[in-house]
Amino acid sequence: MRVSTQQFYFQNSRQLSDKQSTLNDQMKYISSGKRVLTAKDDPVSFGTLSGYKDELTNIDKYQRNITQAENRNSLQETSFANAESLMQELKTLFINANNGTLSDSDLKSLAELATNSLNQMLDIANSKDETGGYIFAGYQIDQKPFAIHPGNNVTYLGDNGTRELQIAKNVMVETNQPGDDAFSKVANSIGDFTANYINNTSGVALNRAVIATPSTYDPATNPPDYKFLFTSTTDLTVTDGNGAVVFNTTTYTAGQTVAFNGMEVELSGNPLPGDEFDITPTESISIFDTIKASIDWMNVGASPVDPIQHNVNYGDVLTQLNEALNHMTSRRTEAGVRLKLIETQGNSHAEASLSLASGRSNIEDLDFAKAISTFEQSKVALQAAQQTFVQIKGLSLFNYL
Repeated sequence: MRVSTQQFYFQNSRQLSDKQSTLNDQMKYISSGKRVLTAKDDPVSFGTLSGYKDELTNIDKYQRNITQAENRNSLQETSFANAESLMQELKTLFINANNGTLSDSDLKSLAELATNSLNQMLDIANSKDETGGYIFAGYQIDQKPFAIHPGNNVTYLGDNGTRELQIAKNVMVETNQPGDDAFSKVANSIGDFTANYINNTSGVALNRAVIATPSTYDPATNPPDYKFLFTSTTDLTVTDGNGAVVFNTTTYTAGQTVAFNGMEVELSGNPLPGDEFDITPTESISIFDTIKASIDWMNVGASPVDPIQHNVNYGDVLTQLNEALNHMTSRRTEAGVRLKLIETQGNSHAEASLSLASGRSNIEDLDFAKAISTFEQSKVALQAAQQTFVQIKGLSLFNYL
């Protein structure tokens, strides 16, 4: 079959172009160190590699979130640790204040130290992160969460917002604890109510007051506050906020449980005729109010007008200081639990990342020895084809005459 000159040139040019293209591809493989660069190189492997890369991209995103979540929870854990130490020091100071040998001046000095503790706690509650945001303000990170007013009264200006970050496909972790929960909502050490002592000649004290049966507790029908009045050592009458009698007994004995309106109330001490106090619903007590109560107690001085009630107040404050200390420990523990979750998830991602990287490497990494050998063979083949084409192109009929 005759091959025209034009057809000859076309066929040989295409062959040379294909060989050059193959050689160029092999050069790309060698320079990149990868054997799969596009889907045409190995469609199945390319699809697998795309899945690996997507997984690694997600892990990188999760690891960035983990770093951020770890930083924020670590900062809070440190803040709670400082608050915990501060409350322990204040508790010790308050115990030392209950010493009959101390003078007014001594107690005033201790009250000043307690005031310093209040200010230090305020600084902790108004802590900032590395970006300048308030860590205990909820969503209001630009709003200073706690403000102090005359009389050492502290108010919360943030909200209850809790921020979260995704650290795995189905795992979210909280990165903050709102200041309201962290510092304002310390559990009431005696339950759901607090006492306001009107007349207390015996030193009787409220030990426990809880809503024991919520289904029968009806503050609408029998509204608080609830007034306790002893007309004798055994005669006790309890009235609600409307003055209606909700409990009455003539056989009260010290320490017995007084039950009414779904509530249970327990007192300590032996009451005397005329002892009277109210109880008010109080689910939680701010840590700042507890510190303030300790300051106020010390500022009464060494000669209180009502030493019996002063002693009862001391017990109430000390009990709540213990509750506040436990609360700080609990908050610190919560931050620690989050940090442990973050650490565990981070380790899991690190292992997964290594496994994915190894799998990707096994699929896409180039066998350099084999690739260079193939490249050299292709280069020789291209050079031979080029030389042959040049030689044949130079032939004509006159070469045979």
